[in-house]
Order: sequence, then C-alpha cells, then structure tokens
Amino acid sequence: MIHLLLKTLDFVFPVLGMIFLGLFLAGFMMEMGIVTHISRFARPLVEVAHLPEANASAFIVSLGSTVAANGVVAGFRKEGALTDSEVILCAVMNGIPFYLREIFTYQIPIVIPALGLLVGGLYGMVFLVTVLVKLFLVILLGRIFLEERSYGSFEIPAIKSGNLGSASIKALRGQTRIFSKIALAYFCMTLLVFYLTDEGFFQAFDVIPLAALFGLPAEIIVPLTSYVASPVLGISLLGPMIHSGSISAVQAMIVLMLGSMFMLPIFALRTTVPNYTAIFGMRLGLYVVVFSTGISILVRLFFLLVLLMMD
Repeated sequence: MIHLLLKTLDFVFPVLGMIFLGLFLAGFMMEMGIVTHISRFARPLVEVAHLPEANASAFIVSLGSTVAANGVVAGFRKEGALTDSEVILCAVMNGIPFYLREIFTYQIPIVIPALGLLVGGLYGMVFLVTVLVKLFLVILLGRIFLEERSYGSFEIPAIKSGNLGSASIKALRGQTRIFSKIALAYFCMTLLVFYLTDEGFFQAFDVIPLAALFGLPAEIIVPLTSYVASPVLGISLLGPMIHSGSISAVQAMIVLMLGSMFMLPIFALRTTVPNYTAIFGMRLGLYVVVFSTGISILVRLFFLLVLLMMD
C-alpha cells in the first residue's frame, strides 16, 4: 500500500503543478484584465463557434499544455465567466492542439518509420480527421446552442496597470480553495486507477473475440492485444508483419482501428477521467470525457467500416 501511495504521489505532482499554474494564470489574467488583449490571436476561432472570449486565452495556453489550459477554463468558470455548456466545448477545443503536437512527437518519428509511409500515413490521417471532426462539432454545437455575442464588449474586472504583486496575491488567494478540491479529487481518482491496474482490472478486457468476429488472421492477435496495452508496442510488432507481407496494408489498418477503439476507453478510464473530473468536477468532467472520447471512437469506427468493405 505504501508503494501504491508513493507511486500515486510521484505521478500526480507534475500534473497538479500544471493545474495550479493554469488556475493561477486564469485568476491573474482576470485580476489584470488582460484576457481581451491575448485572446485576440484566437478570437476568429472562438467567434465562429460563439464561444466566450475567455476561451480564446485558454486555447492559446493549450498550445503549450492542455492541463494548464483546462485549469484556466476551470478558473474562468469559478469566476462566472463560463457556463457548463461553454466549459464542455472549451475543454474539447483545448484538446485539439494535443493531436497536432502528436503528429510531430509520435506520428512522424515513431509511427511512419515503424509502419511504413502508406500505413503510417493513413494512420496519421485518422488523427487529422479526428481533429477536424472535433473542431467542426465544437463550431456546429456552439452556433446551435450558444448565443452570438459581441466580443468587443467582454468586460473583466481589472486593477491598476503594473500592480503585478497585488494581482498575484489576489489570484493566489482566489484559486487556493478550488485547487485544494481539485488536488484531493485527482489524488483519490489516480490512486483508485493505480489500484485497479495492479489488480488486473484493465487486463480483463479481451480483444480475441473481436479479432475472430472481423475474420482477422490469427497472427495479428499478439500485436492487436499489445496495442491495447501499449500502442507503441503494438505498432512495433505490427511493422515487421507489414514489411514481410504476412498481412496487407488494409488488414494492418483494421488492426490499428480495432486496437485504438478498444484502447481509447481504457486510456480514458486510466488517464483522462481522473484528470477532467478533478478539474471540472465529476459530472462535468465525465461529460467532457464521454463527448471527446466518443468522437474519437466514432471516427475510428467509420474508418474501420470502410476498411472492412475494402478487405
């Protein structure tokens, strides 16, 4: 049990540091009244989606860190600048830069060399389509359910220009209570996930029946199962099979789509659920996770159905 606690603490400290930074930045920007100034860079995107101007500054932060950006959104929600519906759409939009970063940190250096230009390129295309679908749905739902607003009239309480010390102290005091609640919830959720992992809960999911259902050859069982546990491991096992010709490019893509469809809910339970529920609360956090993960799964299901018709 002591080992489990130490493991949890080692994992949560860096994440909580980013959450605290995001909350502090939100409070500081609210105190200084500088949201309008930095949000102009992302204003065209939030304007077309009828999102609040406050989300523009959070989206700028998400280019560097999704966790910090969601901390900013949580801070704005606490200040009453965002409704629950706006928070959900903002949180989904904040996750979009993560996919773009993965193209350069995961797809290009790892996936394409391992799987080859054809399969690796198609797999990367799935990531891009996911980004476009999420962006389209955020814009569509924002335009349907959110009222059009005047962005030049967004007002935020501000202190005198240059009084950085006072703004920092007020921001720190204002965000301490909400950070304490987030930290406690995140620690408890992460501890639960680590406990379930050690007990073999996530290993109980079996992908072999799925492989049989879709008529995939027996030799892909190992890379498919490995992908669910670790996408990098699954890809490294799948690569030699593609290059040797033991499976076709279409079959390889079917394995990747099946594996990712099975992996995404497990990844959500292990990582994003503790993260988002800690930041936004249980109800709102689960809404964000289900919405975002559901879109990713449906995109892969679409590609899977197309590939099955080609096979």
